[in-house]
Amino acid sequence: MNLNQLSSGDLIADRRAEYAHMLADSGDHAGATDLMSQALELVPDWAAGWFRLADYQEKSGRKEAAIAALRKVLELNPEDIFGAGLKLALLGGAEIPEQPSSLYLAQLFDDYADRFDKALVEKLDYSVPAKLAALIAIDAGNDRFAHVIDLGCGTGLFGERIRDKADHLEGFDISTNMLAKAEDKGIYDRLAQADLSLPPERSGLFAKGKVAENRADLVTAADVLMYLGNLDSVFIIASKLLAGGGLFAFSVEDGGEDRDFVLRESLRYAHSESYIRQLCKRFGLDILEILKTTIRNDGGKPVSGILFLTKKPA
Repeated sequence: MNLNQLSSGDLIADRRAEYAHMLADSGDHAGATDLMSQALELVPDWAAGWFRLADYQEKSGRKEAAIAALRKVLELNPEDIFGAGLKLALLGGAEIPEQPSSLYLAQLFDDYADRFDKALVEKLDYSVPAKLAALIAIDAGNDRFAHVIDLGCGTGLFGERIRDKADHLEGFDISTNMLAKAEDKGIYDRLAQADLSLPPERSGLFAKGKVAENRADLVTAADVLMYLGNLDSVFIIASKLLAGGGLFAFSVEDGGEDRDFVLRESLRYAHSESYIRQLCKRFGLDILEILKTTIRNDGGKPVSGILFLTKKPA
């Protein structure tokens, strides 16, 4: 979300915030902090302003002040469209949330939709769709799938890889703008909005007239699970969607083995292999293949991931 586009409703406060942004861009975060503080004296209920102030305070070394500002953001905006809860956890001001705000994720990808493909493929060397499709091809044992469900389909980068092997292809995403981009590509038979962080009955996947249970012979989640911490809801959804003998193929960022999942500076989660193995066992999925590989670059550094191919017993 471009916070600079969110007006306070007060011309003078907006002007001071604009100058604060200019100072921050020049590296003067202490000066930016002072100007944002002045702006918030005029509009103390401006949640976006407090979020910007927290960023300037953190970068100027005022960690406790940044934590206090983030708590103010959550007080003013408990739905957390800014992802303040994630930032607060990274600064040590709160426990790591098991899930981020759904509103934050929807807004994040709505804002990202127009540049998503170019940024991932051309700038970040994003490779999950190709590698996941190759993993499925090696172990699937057939050339076609009757029904594929692409969870967190985004703009359709993985859908493009599986379309020629799917008789029927459905895509679900939390972002309406991402779904619109996927619609433009004309590769899905059906697209709809869904929230994987919610229980199945509230996710948008199993409501009347939408996806029925046990109908897919392939369910995928390419580069999706790193935006969620606890993955119970995703595994419940995948298990309900899969017919007997169906495959569930997905990727995670590799979080090592210290914890089930960790929250990184990128505001993405990374998961341990042992945690995924435990989930597969709990939900009755047999692991067919595991591939550890680089999945993208971030800040010029490779990001390690783990790709899984699992199967629901017949």
